Amino acid sequence: MLYPDRRRPVTTMTTGLLLVLALLSATGPFATDLYLPSFPAMTGELGASATGVQLTLTAFFLGMGAGQLVFGPLSDRHGRFRPLLLGSAGFVLASALCALAPTLEVLVAGRLVQGLCASAGVVIARAMVADLTTGATSARTFSLLMTIGGVAPVLAPTVGGFLAEGLGWRGVLWVLAGLALLMFACVATVAGESHPRGHRSSGPLLAGLAEVLRNRRFTGYVVLFASSFGVLMAYISASPFVYQNLMGLSASMYGLAFGINAIGLVGAGFVSARLAHRVPPRKTVTVAVSVLLAVSLAILALVALSSPPLLLAVPIFCAASSVGFIMGNTTSLALAEAGLAAGSGSAALGGAQFFMGAAVSPLTGLAGGGSALPLALVMTVCAMLAVAALAATRRSSPAR
Repeated sequence: MLYPDRRRPVTTMTTGLLLVLALLSATGPFATDLYLPSFPAMTGELGASATGVQLTLTAFFLGMGAGQLVFGPLSDRHGRFRPLLLGSAGFVLASALCALAPTLEVLVAGRLVQGLCASAGVVIARAMVADLTTGATSARTFSLLMTIGGVAPVLAPTVGGFLAEGLGWRGVLWVLAGLALLMFACVATVAGESHPRGHRSSGPLLAGLAEVLRNRRFTGYVVLFASSFGVLMAYISASPFVYQNLMGLSASMYGLAFGINAIGLVGAGFVSARLAHRVPPRKTVTVAVSVLLAVSLAILALVALSSPPLLLAVPIFCAASSVGFIMGNTTSLALAEAGLAAGSGSAALGGAQFFMGAAVSPLTGLAGGGSALPLALVMTVCAMLAVAALAATRRSSPAR
């Protein structure tokens, strides 16, 4: 069953495969959100600052970004299954290393390796969808993938809050290692090969990546995708301190509040999937990006006016929901421009996404845990960048 060269070919998107790909797409949310409620406790036990603990997020995102730039092109050349199985196995081992880390430095290093290995599931899941679907069906599938995978951000912080109180932060990381093992088992038993030999690249490893990045519209969608994620990641990385330190919520209540925002993100992805066959994906993205900029500016205004922190909850919810309309549709638009180099296109999307996450995570903690101003500024700048990137993808012919 596990001999990659004999792996059965996959030519259609089945429900079982969709669920496995959704689980792989949830790797990022699981690996980030599950331990977020543990941040305050980790600062005390590891003797680190808020920014120091947030470096564990930064390391993970650097690994995710760099790893996708490797695994995506590898999957274009060697097929999807072998790189996916290799990365999934490494994810299990790196997760165990993180749970055993004796110091912050070892934990940061472990998170870097964890991100490198986990990136295989994220980048190859997108490439497999692009292999098997096109057009409106592709947009619908990507939105559904995000919706199903969105169960992770709904459950992870809520469960993580309760686990942190009962098991401590190391117990939370062991749970994450168990989830990594489940992902590996699903890949080994369900996933197949969706990229036939006749479609595989044979030139330099990064040739496909260079080719897709020469496409102006593709590059614009990559920037749009990454900057929208930057808004979401700014909120995610700052949320433990905003909700617990500024709003005064407990770890479990923070997990519940985070879950409510995640429901907005997931609900938006579900609605987006329903709209895909009736509303052009680009039109949906245009409206959502405009809303994203408006609510980011509203957060900045509330912080500048020293409004009660609880008032931030409403525009934060709206920002998360807006991103739910953007990510799946933008992925579909971008990979339609990538053609057969879906692995390289997916790598560019994922690399930009997680490098952006790595950049914004420490920025939101510059004022410590006592101010939401860095969060508001980062969200606003990223939203403005998203609007500019969308404008750069215009063309004279009718929108896709």
